[in-house]
Amino acid sequence: MIGTEWIVDAYGCSPDRLRDLSTLQALFTKLMRDLDLHACGDGRWHQFPDSGGITGMTVLMESHLACHSFPEYGTLCVNLFCCRPRSDADFVGLLRSIVGAQRVNVRRLDRPYGAVPVSPSSRSAPQVLHADD
Repeated sequence: MIGTEWIVDAYGCSPDRLRDLSTLQALFTKLMRDLDLHACGDGRWHQFPDSGGITGMTVLMESHLACHSFPEYGTLCVNLFCCRPRSDADFVGLLRSIVGAQRVNVRRLDRPYGAVPVSPSSRSAPQVLHADD
């Protein structure tokens, strides 16, 4: 069995959208709907008073979805881990439309697990799915 982790960095985002809790909650809702993910309860959110940046996390039946926004830099970091196989989400399209991202880098890491431990040398390296660089 293989779990999949997506590490997504979005740059050139709208600072106002990165400070807006409802915008980031809408992103989570869309990702969960698109990938047929199931929340174990309400997400947990925190907004920082100085920058207005937001950290959010939802525990999923399939594992977790988290984000950290940095409006002062126009950056959003998203992490999604699924313990069950899933197709790749359209992170690029979603982040461009929802937070106005100008560049999006998506890395995918397959994380095998099971009865036999995997040696560090045989683990797969992150696969770059999309890089705007």
